[in-house]
Amino acid sequence: MRRMLKGAALAAILAGQVWAQEVQAPNAGIEGTIQSQMNAFLADDFATAFTFASPSIQGMFRTPENFGAMVRNGYPMVWRPDDVRFGDLRDIGGALWQKVIVTDAEGRAFVLDYRMVEIDGQWRIAAVQILPAPDLSV
Repeated sequence: MRRMLKGAALAAILAGQVWAQEVQAPNAGIEGTIQSQMNAFLADDFATAFTFASPSIQGMFRTPENFGAMVRNGYPMVWRPDDVRFGDLRDIGGALWQKVIVTDAEGRAFVLDYRMVEIDGQWRIAAVQILPAPDLSV
């Protein structure tokens, strides 16, 4: 009985989180910012890539070189993407999150979530997280 109650509570919490996500129309400015940053990474132009990061990210890493090292080591699929596709743009609790599907040079697919902020009319990347891969077993 206790397990059933815990399961029902967890299901209610997860359902609430799903309902709290409102899918938005695609935003060319957001997609352009993300794609421009990836293009800069492909050119090893970390100074330009750094300009697409929000001030909080810039403050955290302080220099384009530090930022580039973090991306190369922590997000190699973003540094050297083979294919980039944009998924849903979602409003989650007032924050905009852009889902991006990246395939690396070895053919592995990754789903990333980019938190976007608009600063002085320009979209900036405020966070990136790698989402768990969906179960694709047949």
